[in-house]
Amino acid sequence: MMTMISLTQIKRSAYAFPLAALAALAMLFISETSYWQATDSMDDMGMMAQARTQINTLLRRLVDTETSQRGYLLTSRQEYLTPLNGAIDDSNAALKWLVQYYAKDAANQKSAQELQILTQRKLGEVAITIRLHDEGKEEAWRAMVLSNIGQQDMESVRAVATQLLESETTKVNTAREDVHNTLMLNRIGVAAMTAISFLALTMFLAQTNALNAQRLAQSQAIQAERDQLEFEVKRRTMHLTDLTRYLQTIREDERGRLARELHDELGALLTAAKLDAARIKSRLGTLTPELAERMAHLNDNLNEVIALKRRIVEDLCPSSLSTLGLVAALEIQSREFATRSGLQVDCHLNSVSLSPSASLTVYRLVQEAFTNIAKYAKAKTVTVDLSAQDGRACIAVKDDGVGFDPSQQPSSAHGLLGMRYRVEAEGGELVLQSAPGQGTRIGATVPLIT
Repeated sequence: MMTMISLTQIKRSAYAFPLAALAALAMLFISETSYWQATDSMDDMGMMAQARTQINTLLRRLVDTETSQRGYLLTSRQEYLTPLNGAIDDSNAALKWLVQYYAKDAANQKSAQELQILTQRKLGEVAITIRLHDEGKEEAWRAMVLSNIGQQDMESVRAVATQLLESETTKVNTAREDVHNTLMLNRIGVAAMTAISFLALTMFLAQTNALNAQRLAQSQAIQAERDQLEFEVKRRTMHLTDLTRYLQTIREDERGRLARELHDELGALLTAAKLDAARIKSRLGTLTPELAERMAHLNDNLNEVIALKRRIVEDLCPSSLSTLGLVAALEIQSREFATRSGLQVDCHLNSVSLSPSASLTVYRLVQEAFTNIAKYAKAKTVTVDLSAQDGRACIAVKDDGVGFDPSQQPSSAHGLLGMRYRVEAEGGELVLQSAPGQGTRIGATVPLIT
């Protein structure tokens, strides 16, 4: 029976699969939580074992230090100093590790600090007795050795170390118990989630027959909704077309306002700056070569900024379009693009009669095409054609670049999509033709003015 259950039936289960998915997620959560808890406990146990090793190392090397000290004091033989220095270095290293380890352990931090003080005092006592011996002060070092200070320090060190070892043993036992509890929790959780999964499967089988009975009624309801949606889509498409036309109008108005502000205010400021630079140069009289170079560089920068401002203003609101017409504006645009990109641009432009908004749409289409060619096409030659045919203006921009697969969404699709809506808002149609290695052609047709 289970082999006959279709994927559609499985997807239509109202409760079984959500429950099974919840059970699977819960099992995954329990498993991962148990794993990380166990891992953390094992890591902690490893650090505890290392702490015990460091404590034992410290005790052992302190004993080695004391033994080497007494051997050197009794024999004055230099070979006792080599193991003595090594034991001192190892003791300090172990002590440093323990201090860092217990810095985050509030319960044993005080004991670790006490161990540090006692160890340093013991090592200091060893260093002092050796120094007194080397200075020939035999009575002084003998008195220090016989004073039993070193033995008392060692007993204190052993007591504190034993306390820390017992603490580590307690923590190890606690961590081992945590690992056991974690594994037990994981076992119980997996068993519970398995039971829930079996329940979900049972519910799924019980719901399959009921869902099959509802399929016909749902199909009829879906068909009715589909018809309603088609009507709504047509209505919304008409609204979106109107909205697109409105948004494009607002966008061009904003571009025009921004272009006027840049031309009037920024242009005035740049012109004033250039005049001020000329006045400064005339009042300075004879200029040094360095100052003359600086003034020339300043003047060149101002000229470049003025040219950049002029280009930005022209891109925002092409004055040539309103004053010279579409053909002249496209020629200027093509010539400037060729200069900036270094590509060869061939224009075949015939005069057409278009409304101002349609002319602006054609201009923006060519502008968008040039932008995409510069970014992605890797072309050498670009051709721009404008002609009239069957009561419509036909504009086409073609390049010999790398092209692309139109079925795959290109990275420049958003700009082209916006242009498609803009062309359609003018009652026109946009056509994109391309293939890998065969270049790209962007064409559009818009109605002429009758």
